Amino acid sequence: MIAWTIEAALISGIFEDVLVSTDSEEIAALGRQLGAQAPFLRDPEDATDFAPISIATLNAMLRMREYKNKDYDTVVQLMPNCPSRTTSDIISAMDNFNKQGARFQISVFKYGWMNPWWALKAGKNNNSPRPLFPRQMKMRSQDMDELYCPSGALWIAKGESLEKEKTFYGRNYKMFILNWQNAIDIDTADDFALAELILSARIKKNK
Repeated sequence: MIAWTIEAALISGIFEDVLVSTDSEEIAALGRQLGAQAPFLRDPEDATDFAPISIATLNAMLRMREYKNKDYDTVVQLMPNCPSRTTSDIISAMDNFNKQGARFQISVFKYGWMNPWWALKAGKNNNSPRPLFPRQMKMRSQDMDELYCPSGALWIAKGESLEKEKTFYGRNYKMFILNWQNAIDIDTADDFALAELILSARIKKNK
């Protein structure tokens, strides 16, 4: 997954540096082999299951300032568990960010057949389900407001703004819409299987 992400970033040609933030020397070595930089390992407090990914990205930026004397006007966070985002997505997202004069931008995709307006919350032992949005349960899907789901595929921020607010969900953040195939966020084995199908089909199509 990390190879897909590094390759997409490098081929885009829009980055001064492509950094791999990890607490694993094995992954750092792989990143360097693929053409990215891994100048230092991630601090242990950034590598727990509960540490916000935005903090890891921010700390990587601050360490580049401290040890390499480099500051970045714009920072793009590309999570490797979103491998189906493409080079074209990266370039388009950056163009959108610049055109809007945004300080923060997150990638999203539009909900389709899995309509959250019709969500049910199950009671004890999955009995007595109740709708989270009772009014929308009686509406046609085409009459409902469109909803969007965040994806970790492509988050962008101005460096100084990320340093100040410590999150990509900063004030007045913008959305960049991806199609759902390019926005897959892998957290489970089922997510992985779906991403594998999409990437395999893409490879066959491009042969």
